[in-house]
Parts: sequence; C-alpha cells; structure tokens
Amino acid sequence: MKTIFQKLLILCILFGSGLLTSTVLAQDENSSLTDAEIASIAVVANQIDIDFAEIAKERSTDEEVLGLARTMATDHQMVIDRAVDLVTRLGVTPEDNAVSQSLNEEARATRERLRNLPQEEFDEEYVENEVAYHEKVIAAVEGLLIPQAENKELKALLEEVLPVLEGHLEHARMIGKNH
Repeated sequence: MKTIFQKLLILCILFGSGLLTSTVLAQDENSSLTDAEIASIAVVANQIDIDFAEIAKERSTDEEVLGLARTMATDHQMVIDRAVDLVTRLGVTPEDNAVSQSLNEEARATRERLRNLPQEEFDEEYVENEVAYHEKVIAAVEGLLIPQAENKELKALLEEVLPVLEGHLEHARMIGKNH
C-alpha cells in the first residue's frame, strides 16, 4: 500500500510527463521537425523503453511484469531496427534535437527512480511508468511526428508503429489492474 508521500510523488512524476507532452506538442506550433530529427526522436523513444524493460528484467520476479518487459524490449528493438534500415536506405542521418534531448533527460531521472525503488514497490511503479510513457509517446507520434514527417516511408513506419504502441499501453493497463 502506498503512503500519501508516494502517491504525491507519483502524481508529480505523471504531471511532469504531461508537461513534457505539452512541450513536445507545442514544438508543432513553434517549428517543424525535419525527417532526420523525427528519426532521432523515434530511435530515442524506443531505446528509452528498452532501457526501462532491462531494469524490469533485472529487478522483477513477477511473471506478468517480466513478460511485459520482454515484449517491450523485443518490440521496441524491432522498431529501432526498422527505423535504422529505413534511414540507412534513404541516406538520412538522425539529428539530435530539443524533443529527443527532453525525452532523454526525463528518462535519466525515471531510470534512476526505477533502479532505487524498494523491491516491494518496483513492479507497480514499472507498470505505471509504462502506462504513462506509452500515453506520452502515442500523443507525440499522433500529434507531432506523423503530421510533420515529410518522407512517405517514414510516415508509413510511424503509422504502422502506432497500433503496436497502443497494444503496449493496453497490455500495461491490464497488468496494472492485476497488481
């Protein structure tokens, strides 16, 4: 059972995630991203979730949580591989940008928090993080990356990945209800 302090901390983290989503989506109004920047965001966002999954595989003993982590690692690596193949074929070099930097900065804090959680709190926190992270990434893919992608193949890849992300979100929500 969570203390009031822990619940407030979670709300602050989720609120922060919402702020990042607002910042990411505000990028749409302020300037447009190049395909090279979109490619960077896609690779970074997927690598972040692989990193979260690796922490879960090290720390969890719950079979449902471990299954979720394995799915996240496998599916997100597949997306990275497809994105790398595409940008290699197109001759595009992913470019770091404010959005990918913001994602990385927030991920550093989340990884540290996940690594330092008491064992009895880890599974629930990991699953809650997966829900919040996938909500944020889906919003960014729908509201920023797909609309700004100029290359048809890049846009198609993002559109193909969206149902996978939505499936991950539902999977995490289902596990969250069981814990």
